[in-house]
Amino acid sequence: MRRRTPQLEPVVFHTLNTAAMLLLAVVTLYPFLNTLAVSFNSGVDTIRGGIYLWPREWSLQNYQAVFVSGTVYNAFWVSVARTVIATVISLFLTSMLAYTVSRREYIFRKPITIIVVLTMYFNAGLIPYYFLIKDLNLLNKFLVYIIPGLISAFNMIVIRTYMQQLPDGLIESAKIDGAGDFRTFISIILPLCQPVLATVALFIAVGQWNSWFDTFLFASSKQKLSTLQYELMKLLSSTMVQSTSTAAQYGADPSAKLNQVTPVSIRAAITIVASVPILVVYPFLQKYFVHGLQLGSMKD
Repeated sequence: MRRRTPQLEPVVFHTLNTAAMLLLAVVTLYPFLNTLAVSFNSGVDTIRGGIYLWPREWSLQNYQAVFVSGTVYNAFWVSVARTVIATVISLFLTSMLAYTVSRREYIFRKPITIIVVLTMYFNAGLIPYYFLIKDLNLLNKFLVYIIPGLISAFNMIVIRTYMQQLPDGLIESAKIDGAGDFRTFISIILPLCQPVLATVALFIAVGQWNSWFDTFLFASSKQKLSTLQYELMKLLSSTMVQSTSTAAQYGADPSAKLNQVTPVSIRAAITIVASVPILVVYPFLQKYFVHGLQLGSMKD
């Protein structure tokens, strides 16, 4: 019998595909790995450059500078609280609004959709917004992190578009069985919308976690409401100011150079501290994507 020679095309394809995936992984992971290496490297040595994937002079001075103040720990839990509470409440209320404007029998769905969408293009500006927060008695209150962002026009449009693709027979069957609108929304619509809800929840959580400007505007005078991002921003600013006097410190005390943290090194440590919680949480959302897709894969 004539022996069949293996085809070359599948081998070339898999080789090129593997090489492309490895290159993509390197390009994607390198910025984070480089930042991680810089954060564990001596600040003064980092100025010399040449730090890529591994620290040249190991040091924990950068992280000690970040956590030396006790305010960082309280700010961390404030950030966690605002992220969790705002994500849950905003996701639920935005989903309710999206479900309402997605129903054809709701006669005001078009006017309300237009009004909500207009908020994406027009705003009164920062000063009127500040006075609005002040009139609502939200200054230096924890609710200033929650209430202003309860409804997002962009997130509402994303969720509404997904809900409009669900079979109408599901809602009709629920009504025949005696379920009201709220029961239908809770028991049928929300479970089927888990993929888009997980995506929107990630958007909201990342936005809340990275936010510091609202703390600066509305709660900077109350230390116990300070968030992690705001504390890290203040630390970075103070480090940049202190770095201007390093030359005089080196002349007066040569040992000061060994313990010096630089803006580059402290920025790397701050980036790692701020991003690790999101990186830890994100993989757990993957199962909700898959589970939601399985629930949504049904025939009408």
